Amino acid sequence: MPATTGIQLTAWEIGLWAVLLMCAVAFTVNAVRKGVIHGASDGGRLALQGPLGHRDRDLLKEPDAIFWNIFAGLVVVVPAVVIPALASPAVGLLMLFLGITAAVAAFAVGRNLEQRRQDRSGFTEAAARHDAILARWQRYELDPAKGIDFPGMSDVNVPQTAALVRALQEAQRCRLTAGADYARAVEQLEVAMAQAEAAAGVSAP
Repeated sequence: MPATTGIQLTAWEIGLWAVLLMCAVAFTVNAVRKGVIHGASDGGRLALQGPLGHRDRDLLKEPDAIFWNIFAGLVVVVPAVVIPALASPAVGLLMLFLGITAAVAAFAVGRNLEQRRQDRSGFTEAAARHDAILARWQRYELDPAKGIDFPGMSDVNVPQTAALVRALQEAQRCRLTAGADYARAVEQLEVAMAQAEAAAGVSAP
């Protein structure tokens, strides 16, 4: 029997919902994938003392960004599946299939692009150096003794520490952006780390 909900959709309206659904799914999958990679590579939030600028706060809000990206995607995805399904169960199943297909395709394409980006010359070496600097930085945040001995490493009111935070953000952005000069960003991060440590009174290794 035909549906009696009173919802009638023309072919072009169904096509519009399909396009909106696939775009929303692709955007959400890509945004969440990047957010998860970002969060995994920087090891979590950075705990800093003192007021933070807008750009510095971007380092701290990744989990919230993932939540809101998922929420924004669902705001489009759910109606794009439910409304056509109320008009016709068959169309609803078609929308569900298109959504799943878009999610799989977006994940596969994103992973492929990520692999190509990582395969570019010098990326692996730069990533290893980047991770080593992040490990050094986190020791000041996670080790209470170091936090007491060198409070300036967590205080963004210190100019060198503020510069280090910006360098951390820039290196992370380059790591996740195809075509960016990641190696140079890591070099600048190494310089910023050395200057911040010197300003905080950390002895050279």
